[in-house]
Amino acid sequence: MAPSFRIVADAPKADLFVVPVFTGARPGPGADLVDDAVGGTLAEFVRETEFDGKRGEVLAVPTGGRLRARSVLLLGVGDQETFDAAAIRRTSAVLAKRAAHAATVATTLLDAVAPDVDRALAAQAFAEGVSLGRYQFLRYKSDAKASELARVLVVTKPDAKVRAGLARGARIAEAVLWARDLINEPAAAKSPADVAELAKGIARTSGLKAKVYAGEQLVRARMGGVLGVGNGSDRPPRFLRLEYAPANAKGTLALVGKGVVFDSGGLSLKTAGGMETMKTDMSGAAAVIAAMSTLRDLGVKSRVIAYVPLVENMPSGAAMRPGDVLTMRNGKTVEVLNTDAEGRLILADALSLASEEGADAIIDLATLTGAVTMALGDKIAGLMGTDDAWIAQVSEAAERAGERMWHLPLPEDYRRNLDSEIADLRNISSGGGAGTLTAGLFLKEFTGDAPWVHLDIAGTARASSEDAETSKGGTGYGVRTLVELASTFRKP
Repeated sequence: MAPSFRIVADAPKADLFVVPVFTGARPGPGADLVDDAVGGTLAEFVRETEFDGKRGEVLAVPTGGRLRARSVLLLGVGDQETFDAAAIRRTSAVLAKRAAHAATVATTLLDAVAPDVDRALAAQAFAEGVSLGRYQFLRYKSDAKASELARVLVVTKPDAKVRAGLARGARIAEAVLWARDLINEPAAAKSPADVAELAKGIARTSGLKAKVYAGEQLVRARMGGVLGVGNGSDRPPRFLRLEYAPANAKGTLALVGKGVVFDSGGLSLKTAGGMETMKTDMSGAAAVIAAMSTLRDLGVKSRVIAYVPLVENMPSGAAMRPGDVLTMRNGKTVEVLNTDAEGRLILADALSLASEEGADAIIDLATLTGAVTMALGDKIAGLMGTDDAWIAQVSEAAERAGERMWHLPLPEDYRRNLDSEIADLRNISSGGGAGTLTAGLFLKEFTGDAPWVHLDIAGTARASSEDAETSKGGTGYGVRTLVELASTFRKP
């Protein structure tokens, strides 16, 4: 749960007062209050400690109880000229981590942003950074102590734009935190049916229409990929459709999220080490569901439909075999030569349905290939697509949201590596590497004429260490971009 945010005109009583300092130990807004409290010796104290004000650097200042705040923290923000929305998001996450033992924090950090930065956007980024930096997944810890940070007092002039930005940032962060919780949940606790029920509950409280396909409904809907992957598990597959439909909608945006609640690799079994993080293979689905939950609260004007296939990929006597042929919803046949390349099979059905239902543009998120991690690491997602205007719109939304991605090509001459001897195409490349690109080319076969973007989030969906607003474990990557995209959507 995100902390509450309130604007106050003067430094109030608080457990912790956080003051920004620029590079070169140049005092930021609020430093004069601290200097007065220590008898004009703040500059000398900072100089003796060699505190420079580099971004993320912190220094506790003893005040002897001469301020209304119980303690004071100087927080380095770097050069003011580059202290933009992305920088304040990261820096406020550092604030949240250092304030874990303070129930109430007051700060002038927002007034330190560069003069040309939009105040509402900065306020949104500040609220996101604090909320995400505070995140902990402690459900299964018997002795862990949760962060006490519950209330943030933003010391600045009263401003309706800032107030709206704080509220928007807190709401988006709440959705990211929900996604993180679901991603971090052990696979045993989130079957396809469980996730579908959670999504139905969200739909009821968020003004969404929900439909869940199961059993014979999947057969009638011709979900050959979903059925093929899901048949190996004792926990049957589901297909979730969520719809947000405001009055006088300005176009229809389709969101597609890969929902493999656990991926053993099927009969093409992964190694033990390769399975350790596979509870997070439904990160695309979590991001899509979480983003959908915010649309009514944020007043989004476009119609948005989510398509979320939910499966567990397990080995059993009923599992699909290498060499089997599946018929996807759009009628194309796929020879399955590796059952561990399952995400593209379930996405094929979802993309086909989104295209059939006339979406003006489609975006899918999937932890699809290890190859993208080799190319871009764990902080940048791979972006592929079919329409330059749509690719640009997604990229711009991601930049505003502070989520990094890189445009990769879809070379048409690589398509022949997906040719099958017995079916329309095979689910893995016949050679030549470029696993991320050939996976994108596979998905393209099911998008019809709609402008489409694919985000391979295999690297960004989970993190092995803490880094500012990014948490160890599930990151909730994509939620912020999807919300920004829906909020500003225009037909490409």
